Amino acid sequence: MRDLKLPEQRHPEKAHRPDNAQPRKPSWIRVKAPGGKGYTETRDIMRSHKLTTVCEEAGCPNVGECWSQGHATMMIMGEICTRGCTFCNVATGKPDALDAFEPGRVADAVKKLGLNHVVITSVDRDDVEDGGAEHFAMTIRAIRRHAPDTTIEILTPDFLKCAPEALETVVAARPDVFNHNLETVPGLYPTVRPGARYFHSLRLLQRVKELDPSMFTKSGIMVGLGEDRQGVMQVMDDMRAADVDFLTIGQYLQPTPKHHTVDRFVTPEEFKAYEKAAYGKGFLMVSATPLTRSSYHAGDDFARLRENRMARLAEA
Repeated sequence: MRDLKLPEQRHPEKAHRPDNAQPRKPSWIRVKAPGGKGYTETRDIMRSHKLTTVCEEAGCPNVGECWSQGHATMMIMGEICTRGCTFCNVATGKPDALDAFEPGRVADAVKKLGLNHVVITSVDRDDVEDGGAEHFAMTIRAIRRHAPDTTIEILTPDFLKCAPEALETVVAARPDVFNHNLETVPGLYPTVRPGARYFHSLRLLQRVKELDPSMFTKSGIMVGLGEDRQGVMQVMDDMRAADVDFLTIGQYLQPTPKHHTVDRFVTPEEFKAYEKAAYGKGFLMVSATPLTRSSYHAGDDFARLRENRMARLAEA
């Protein structure tokens, strides 16, 4: 097996970070390069519908495996983000205007792919008054019309600069899973996620449950950025205090030399220990592996999430 070559940043002129050396990946991180009939068919559907995927933009290591099964995570509202997180490979700059026809194209692609479960994410759009909340809602409603049997998971920005009504708009559209990633421990926010606020993101997740207690909530973090175990444990406790149902933990991989350096590669054994601790803290579902990403095996995980909720209700 050879390492997957992550795509280069599409707008390198927008990056103004010093080069950081990229350490060699251990054996448990290496994946096969993408290819095959299923991969090509998924790619062609994305191209013909003029859709952007976070799989490509963020350089996901699982793109070959997921696309071979038709599982693409569509990234709405363009491919240029208004934030400049140092871990992320999505280009930063001034985005184009929102495309009113995009929700329909997303829904049609979901139908053509025959997805049982779809994950929809987006760039941050601080330039839009509602942060793109109505665009998310339009996309959810379009998928419901075109593919009514498909369950919908959304991975949203933090709506930091928006009125509270923005979040209410998204929740009212009733996705099956509301995901917003905390990404890292609070002490690393100034260097890793400088445009965001840890406790605002935590409160966002808590507010979703207040608006709709039946909605599944999900959040994730990366490890290997410089955090310690105690910090990860505290984030777990904070998420549970916000009633988050599903936790994902994955290894941070440096997309290019311009991005935040990898502090260390966390071993599979450590990931298993995190998983055990998280279940002990009360999460309904936990995915903690080196290659875990928010949308990796999301459909299978959602089925287990529902089963786990029913089992817990039966126990109660």
